[in-house]
Amino acid sequence: MSLENFAIIESTLREGEQFANAFFTSDQKVEIAHLLDAFGVEYLELTSPAASPQSRDDCARIARLGLKAKILTHTRCHMDDARIAVDTGVDGIDVLFGTSSFLREFSHGKDIPYIIEQAIEVVEFIKSQGLEVRFSSEDSFRSDLVDLLTIYRAVDKIGVTRVGIADTVGVANPRQVYDLVRTLRGVVRCDIEFHGHNDTGCAIANAYCALEAGATHIDTSVLGIGERNGIPPLGGMIARMYTHNPEQIRRKYNLPLLREVENYVAGLVGVDVPFNNYITGYTAFTHKAGIHAKAILNNPSTYEILDPADFGLTRYLHIAHRLTGWNAVKQRADQLQLNLSDPQVKVVTARIKAEADQRKLSLDDVDVLLREYHSEAAQAEGIGELIPVG
Repeated sequence: MSLENFAIIESTLREGEQFANAFFTSDQKVEIAHLLDAFGVEYLELTSPAASPQSRDDCARIARLGLKAKILTHTRCHMDDARIAVDTGVDGIDVLFGTSSFLREFSHGKDIPYIIEQAIEVVEFIKSQGLEVRFSSEDSFRSDLVDLLTIYRAVDKIGVTRVGIADTVGVANPRQVYDLVRTLRGVVRCDIEFHGHNDTGCAIANAYCALEAGATHIDTSVLGIGERNGIPPLGGMIARMYTHNPEQIRRKYNLPLLREVENYVAGLVGVDVPFNNYITGYTAFTHKAGIHAKAILNNPSTYEILDPADFGLTRYLHIAHRLTGWNAVKQRADQLQLNLSDPQVKVVTARIKAEADQRKLSLDDVDVLLREYHSEAAQAEGIGELIPVG
């Protein structure tokens, strides 16, 4: 079952370079490669060395780093590109050919027999060099199923390492992905890779369904950056897989490193990590409603499917608002070493709510209200000075 035995092909250094804001220097590419390798991804996919002289040099440089992750590059299914890629020293080459009627008519103009002939020639050459080779159709979900299966059977027969299914324009839904991968799983013996775009918001769900149906490899990029709306974000895919088997994900990947990886890439491409980003967004482990806060204090699993500690993060109970509950306020009072009884906490909670109805509060505002009430309570009880607040 692929949910228990899958590999991530991390494509920030290929798909991510196609993001509108992306420009990575050679040194920045090396840093990204080191970070992703330390995180534990199984593969790194790099821009085609045929794209430019610098792309070729960067590909060779990263291939020489001696990383644990296997280094792949991504090229057209063309002998000229394949020869250039082999010379860079990568561990494998991902080749693709457009198979939909749109791409065959408006892009390369080739028919299915030509695509099969070219695929066999290129795959056999790369195999002869002792490298992994993946053949992928492009725009798979707008391609004819018979055409796809005919091509995949041909390359599987000659021993391709993987075949790839690409939702190039993000048109597929999870049911379609599951059905196509399941059908393909019954046709080929090799591994199956899924590459999905996020134009219609289904990228993570589609990738997960691909694994459920028998795919073995999933493409991701940091923060999902890529062409147009990008592909499954690494963090989002990790979150999805964590819910299936937390122990497996803790064992496979260096989860606390995720935030550093995302912050580094975000800085390079000039974007902020979204507030609602999977795992690392600043609201990801923030709890606000009173009933939520009470349950979280009793057992975090009531409202958290992910444990922030596994990612080197902490949860935050937001209490400076009209929705706050007295249990969360009591925790804050305890943190400030203010000795208040439950009835007293309920009184000051009512004050906080009343104040929050009039204006936006900060945590400092809440602390002032707590300290003022504690002082009043202490004086009323005749105990003199405040208990130290630390």
